Amino acid sequence: MKRWIGVALAAVLAGVVVVAIIIGNQGPGVTVVRGVIGSEKRPFFDDPRVKAAFAKHGLQVEVDTAGSRQIVTDVDLSRYAFAFPSSVPAAEKIKHDRQATTTFSPFYSPMAVATFEPIAGLLAKVGVLTDSGKGYQTLDIKKYLELVAKGTRWDQIPGNTLYKARKRVLLTTTDIRTSNSAAMYLSALGYVANGEDVISSDAQIAKIAPIVAPVVLDQGFSETTSEASFDDYLALGAGKTPMLVVYEAQYLSHVFAADGAIKPEMRLVYPSPTVLSKHTLVPLAEPGTRVGRLLTEDPELLALAAAHGFRTSNPRAFADQVAKTGARAAELVDVVEPPTYERLDKLITTVDASSRP
Repeated sequence: MKRWIGVALAAVLAGVVVVAIIIGNQGPGVTVVRGVIGSEKRPFFDDPRVKAAFAKHGLQVEVDTAGSRQIVTDVDLSRYAFAFPSSVPAAEKIKHDRQATTTFSPFYSPMAVATFEPIAGLLAKVGVLTDSGKGYQTLDIKKYLELVAKGTRWDQIPGNTLYKARKRVLLTTTDIRTSNSAAMYLSALGYVANGEDVISSDAQIAKIAPIVAPVVLDQGFSETTSEASFDDYLALGAGKTPMLVVYEAQYLSHVFAADGAIKPEMRLVYPSPTVLSKHTLVPLAEPGTRVGRLLTEDPELLALAAAHGFRTSNPRAFADQVAKTGARAAELVDVVEPPTYERLDKLITTVDASSRP
């Protein structure tokens, strides 16, 4: 009997030691909060300054990443205190499914196109790209759709001596089935193809799907997350990715940091119309609410979000970064709303089905 009591005491003591180690590693009064986020926000949450700002409020925020649409459809959200996809439609779907009571939209980023000076020049030649007169260029979605419908290849552009690739003139995107950046791009395409109106019916989807499907499907393989595709753009250049749909924040975060990732020949242009990606946090437990509230209200975290290229509820923070670095950021005027989650999902599944035999 004494031997069994000794074994039991040893097991209890071992458990106490493990608990003590965990508490010791976390520090007194620190709450660990786990969340799942869109991959483009990983650099923000990994920033030591952001971690320190949360720590001042007793929080240690740890995150996993997934495509924003994957967060809705595939991720086991019971493991997390918050979900932080990159769009309102995805967040509203999570809120409804999880019966959450509130959401927070601490920052946002318009969809943009990362390209290169020679490519921008060729697009200007064919009338797709124009100068805004305010320091940045805009890509006309309607004219772009017309160019794609003709099956135009880069080496067919008159006077092209700089980029004689034989492939189609197509913007590269992430996978529309998993990633929010591609879904937001598809929203802009759908708006234009739908006579410049937000998609609101299945009949409209059936009508425009054949128009937009080649624009996203003919590019071939697509990465599942926006961070992976942007890494390719930075590392491999125009040969791999002449034009990439990105979040403005992905590009400007490197400009603001002056870290050398953005080379002199790289350019950021803005689709017309574009769509705002409102990064929206859905609390799934009380600590998640604390994270959402701090991201929305804490001046230090808002300033750090701006330093990472995001536009926040405090326009001054972003404007200061632009002024300090001389970045070319658009005045957001030609912005359209995405469809509801259900309509956008229907468009995506219809387009995806058209690629299958």
